[in-house]
Amino acid sequence: MSAARLQLSKTAGLALLAALVLGAFSLFTVDERELAILFRLGQIVRTDFEPGLHLKLPFVENVRKFERRIMTLDAEPERFLTSEKKNVIVDSFVKWRIGDVAQYYRAVRGDELQAQVRLAQVLKDNLRGEFGKRTIQEVVSGERSEIMDIVTRKVNQDTRELGIQVVDVRLKRIDLPEDVSDSVFRRMEAERARVAREWRSRGAEAAERIRADADRRRTELLAEAYRDAERIRGEGDARAAAIYAEAFSKDPDFYQFYRSLEAYRAVFKDRRDVLLISPDSQFFRYLHDTGLLPEAGPVGEGGGRP
Repeated sequence: MSAARLQLSKTAGLALLAALVLGAFSLFTVDERELAILFRLGQIVRTDFEPGLHLKLPFVENVRKFERRIMTLDAEPERFLTSEKKNVIVDSFVKWRIGDVAQYYRAVRGDELQAQVRLAQVLKDNLRGEFGKRTIQEVVSGERSEIMDIVTRKVNQDTRELGIQVVDVRLKRIDLPEDVSDSVFRRMEAERARVAREWRSRGAEAAERIRADADRRRTELLAEAYRDAERIRGEGDARAAAIYAEAFSKDPDFYQFYRSLEAYRAVFKDRRDVLLISPDSQFFRYLHDTGLLPEAGPVGEGGGRP
């Protein structure tokens, strides 16, 4: 009985070991960062595995796993010709991932290095085409974002046969060779100077226009002010004349007397003033009436000067 039990225990142990080995070859896991392909005798059977634990037929089926995450291809700097036949050195990189894992395996046998080599060649061809359509000034300053968008779209289309999805293409640097930099910078400097002169001339023209408009407006304002002043002065003079006329009409004698006194004040304001006039002139009428001036007589008989 003991020998039979021992034999039974060995058999059970071997069966358990075989079951464990069989289970190990029948189970596999897929990480959330991975893509998996299930092969049966070298043929692709399934690619749509979700993260988790899965079954396969041992010794008949096998599994290969690939990177699901976004990867970066940092391309080597390349020289490209612009439409002016000038060289520029472009440093770029590509963000990509596996879009169709079955197609990716068929195209590059799942070799990431080979996939990056072919992706780099596609990137280079598209960059060469886009830079060849533009001038140095356009690629350096004006249309950099447009180039990246166009190249991203074209590279994505050209790499679909590789099972690759291009997420983004970026230009890190666009440099000029030393033999080209000086001439390009001088040309750009001259262009900026021309634009600056143009803006200065526009500013001077606008300043002259504003100054002329201000002078014209000043002349108009002065003319209007002079016109209004003359009108007000004329109205004042007319009003004053009306007041004088009204006062004269009320008492003509007093008005004549007042006007004569004003005339005396204006004429005799300085002792050195000399007035040559006949003594019996109406100018001295009120001086005769007050006795301040003797009556006029013949010359040599009491006539005298005022």
